[in-house]
Amino acid sequence: MPLPPLTLSLQFARFDGAAAHRAALPRHRVTRWLRHALQADVQAAEITVRIVGADEGQRLNREFRGKDYATNVLTFDYSAAPVVAADLVLCAPVVERESAELGKPLAAHYAHLLVHGALHAQGWDHETSDADAEAMEAEERRILAALGEPDPYS
Repeated sequence: MPLPPLTLSLQFARFDGAAAHRAALPRHRVTRWLRHALQADVQAAEITVRIVGADEGQRLNREFRGKDYATNVLTFDYSAAPVVAADLVLCAPVVERESAELGKPLAAHYAHLLVHGALHAQGWDHETSDADAEAMEAEERRILAALGEPDPYS
């Protein structure tokens, strides 16, 4: 089954250390990760990925979720299948810190978070119940394994 087409806007805010994040996120890899995360009922997707610094990440999380700290990924979903439209905002310093704490390469952690955010954009939610969290984790593992990426939960 062919993967659905994806229109991707990949944006990098200005922040200290941005070059390392650009290097970990070449467009072709981000496109591949996101396309594989699109579910069978998706015919096309329009996704903006924005990599931000701590200040912008904290501001967005505070304004849209009422939580006054920078988080790893925020998903803003606008339409679901058959055409998914979403913005994924990833906070580079948080992603970098987490990847170091997990002992995983930066690119592998970005792959996980982009798949995670793309699933959120399609209605998956891990905060509604333990069963939903387990189902979402299983789907993330399945997608990442198909991409040749490591299990994010081991």
